[in-house]
Amino acid sequence: MLAINVNHQQGHYPIYIGENLLNNPSLLPVKAGDKVMIVSNPTVASHYLPTVRGTLESLGCKVRSCLLPDGEQYKTLEYLDKIYQALLSENYGRDCLLVALGGGVIGDITGLAAATYQRGVRFIQIPTTLLAQVDSSVGGKTAVNHPLGKNMIGAFYQPQAVIIDINTLQTLPPREFSAGFAEVLKYGIALDAEFLAWLETHFEAIWALSPDALKQTVARCCQLKAEIVARDEREKGERALLNFGHTFGHAIESQQGYGNWLHGEAVATGMLLALALSASNAEGVKKGVTSQDFQRIKTLLQRANLPVQPPEAMTAEQFLTFMQRDKKNLAGKIRLVLISTLGHSYVTSDVPESAIKATLSAFSQ
Repeated sequence: MLAINVNHQQGHYPIYIGENLLNNPSLLPVKAGDKVMIVSNPTVASHYLPTVRGTLESLGCKVRSCLLPDGEQYKTLEYLDKIYQALLSENYGRDCLLVALGGGVIGDITGLAAATYQRGVRFIQIPTTLLAQVDSSVGGKTAVNHPLGKNMIGAFYQPQAVIIDINTLQTLPPREFSAGFAEVLKYGIALDAEFLAWLETHFEAIWALSPDALKQTVARCCQLKAEIVARDEREKGERALLNFGHTFGHAIESQQGYGNWLHGEAVATGMLLALALSASNAEGVKKGVTSQDFQRIKTLLQRANLPVQPPEAMTAEQFLTFMQRDKKNLAGKIRLVLISTLGHSYVTSDVPESAIKATLSAFSQ
């Protein structure tokens, strides 16, 4: 088992990465008599809820569960309220613990419930998808979506622990695994060129679900994110780099309707759009990305069965409409994460909308 420490303003918490961790009671920050609410969805619950419940009950916890429908389209205030109803109906107080058992949707909505129920209760993340394991479960970003924008209602709220059992990836559908791999690639492209090269070399082992390759993959992503969160917990600066590909990607998700494009699929195309802009001669762009770099990443995304073109009917004007609502924007300007060279990224508000539109238009031709 690997362990990574995440430091934040109020303290720190561990990320555990390994096999067969769901039935390891020593990893759970609970004691006898604790009231625990496990939030999951029916798909994940059918595989893992009995094990997690049994481990908690073996420690003397009172355990209940709240199952939400499966899908990004249910990450809303309406379904957040389902968690509040479950907690209130069981008279759970401020000393209760929430457990997010599932992918990024479950982790985000459970985290927001924990941040707001009785002004804040404890929670832990048990991510069961690759995307959640390498990204959304770490760092304390919690949110629900709004029809006008993704993750617009939320809070920064850190978990007590993150428990990553890579065995859960054995039951993950191939499309979901591919979507998670987009977030893995994000770290290499934006932050660590050596990791990017390692991913290329070990691609087949990762796709074969080799335990060693998966543990190393997840651990490096978590380490990179933990280091950035420690320096910039509330995304005042450097943490925005973790949104590489997301400004374009969130626009796709919002315009297409949540759940029609998986988050990782939208980010994959968003990264290519950002790379294309990074390789352009537009004002505000640092020169360094080449057409060979672009093709290298496009090839990797294609190997991972990820989309490399935006939705056919989505216009540049539609992209810009949603990008203008992005949370990173300041003073009415679109802020983008671009690449100077592979492994090095930067945030800029200096690229004119005409250049963004030109990139989008060229991509759709």
